[in-house]
Amino acid sequence: MTPKFPSFSLIVPTYNAAPCWPAFYDGIMSQDMPPNQVIILDSSSTDGTSQLVRDAGFELITIRKEDFDHGRTRQAGAQAASHSDVLLYMTQDAVLAHPEAFRRLLAAFCDPDLGAACGRQLPRSSARSIEAHARLFNYPPESRIRSLDSRHRLGFKAIFLSNSFAAYRRSALMSVGGFPEGTLFGEDTLVAARLHDAGWRTAYVAEAQVCHSHNYTLAEEFRRYFDIGAFHAREQWLIDRYGVATGEGRRFVISEVRFLLRNDWLAIPQALARTMAKYVAYQAGKREHRLSAKLKLRLGLNREFWKRGLILKHRASNP
Repeated sequence: MTPKFPSFSLIVPTYNAAPCWPAFYDGIMSQDMPPNQVIILDSSSTDGTSQLVRDAGFELITIRKEDFDHGRTRQAGAQAASHSDVLLYMTQDAVLAHPEAFRRLLAAFCDPDLGAACGRQLPRSSARSIEAHARLFNYPPESRIRSLDSRHRLGFKAIFLSNSFAAYRRSALMSVGGFPEGTLFGEDTLVAARLHDAGWRTAYVAEAQVCHSHNYTLAEEFRRYFDIGAFHAREQWLIDRYGVATGEGRRFVISEVRFLLRNDWLAIPQALARTMAKYVAYQAGKREHRLSAKLKLRLGLNREFWKRGLILKHRASNP
């Protein structure tokens, strides 16, 4: 019997997406199961992105760049897709890897207890060795179903979910309050934890794939992990409930060294330097409450978030 697939909307935040638009658009148009609705949430791009969206016939919602918020912006997309059963989120730099990507991800929702699912992210064809390993380690080839009980076995990894390619049962998402507003990032992780707390399950669907990876510089890696540390400090309940990722970090380093020994041994010193930078940055982020707003703006990757904090502090001191 052929499974009945739910209706779904594709929702994508964008900012100056013109360079990656051709590959992104071609991936959507190649799908054997197209979305019922495509909503583009554009942060006032200056490179013609809005015209590309209109030319494609997609729905465009424009917001001010300074108003972008990882949770609030995606929640606006959820509100605009009120007639869809499932909300599928992507980022502008994720390229669908095969024509069945949407279908394979949506198939997971045949399970009535499933609240959310994410697909596998593969390294870009141009990815360097360190970049490629990060994707291959974090997105393995085996699918998995997770629930609240998974925390005893997987720890923090039980709530791993990425909005670069993830789908949510709309009713489940709304039942746990939707995407949270005012988050540094990690709105997907927060929702996964809330879904588990409410009795829903989540899925990692390795058969549904996109090509998506980043070649971060050492400075960008530092800023990214500063933000991760700050996020964990601000959402301490996640750590209390799911534990820290110390064991996972150790396993990642060992795996990375072994991978580079086989594929690119000259990159090992750089990889070790990155590991040290990530550790220092994470610890600094965990203590961000001791730092000035100006310093956090310099150290963090999400500059708009930290800039808002600086503005609020200025207003408080100058009523």
